[in-house]
Amino acid sequence: MKQKQFVLATDLDGTFLGGSDTDRNALYRFIEDRRGDVGLIFVTGRDPQFIERLCADGRVPWPDYVVGDVGTTIAEIVGASRKVRPLAALEADIAELWNDNGDRIRTLLNKAAGLTLQDTPFRYRVSYHFDPKTYDGAAERIVRHHGFDALISADRFFDVLPPGVSKGPSLRRLLKHLGVADDRVLVAGDTLNDLSLFETGLRGVAVANSEAALIASLRDRGNAYRAATAGAGGIAEAIRHFNFFSKAGETV
Repeated sequence: MKQKQFVLATDLDGTFLGGSDTDRNALYRFIEDRRGDVGLIFVTGRDPQFIERLCADGRVPWPDYVVGDVGTTIAEIVGASRKVRPLAALEADIAELWNDNGDRIRTLLNKAAGLTLQDTPFRYRVSYHFDPKTYDGAAERIVRHHGFDALISADRFFDVLPPGVSKGPSLRRLLKHLGVADDRVLVAGDTLNDLSLFETGLRGVAVANSEAALIASLRDRGNAYRAATAGAGGIAEAIRHFNFFSKAGETV
């Protein structure tokens, strides 16, 4: 990966998977036609199984690596069957911080107002559907009192994470492991759980359909570009804006 001219580290829902069919197809084709020069990392709240299903039919490009589960999974793509395989060495600190506390978190938040437990089993996080109309703030206080991080995004999701673990720090860990220089990376997102990507200092794009809370949080960050186009079109817009891929005559 460190030989790639450009590395896109992107959120999925609303970002890489967002926008018009025309814009998605153009971006995906741009990436697939240049896989020798372009690296792709999915940085998402989604789990490895979702990514395997998403890319199986060939319509969405396979990533080279995955930072999944809101940063609690760091993985590579392996084998002819294309499986998402966690990188144990990069996840060791995450596992230690989490310390198998899933059952404890679920017990603590069993009757928390505004939260409905998601039925997907995650390894190093617990996630809930979030109802802002009935939420009273108690869950955040409980989670932080017991030494974990709480993250609300899109007014729809409530994630309990190991302390200090999120998309940005885990992406940083992966990029260091791969030897990828900062000036070759573009991060992309659309909700508040993508804020930590921009906090890395890497250049990034908030696509046009971004959550208002993310836009407000990026207001004073010079590394963040606010695209005029939604989803994949906004990513393409940022690639042009930052002049990431500048071979003669090539545009995205």
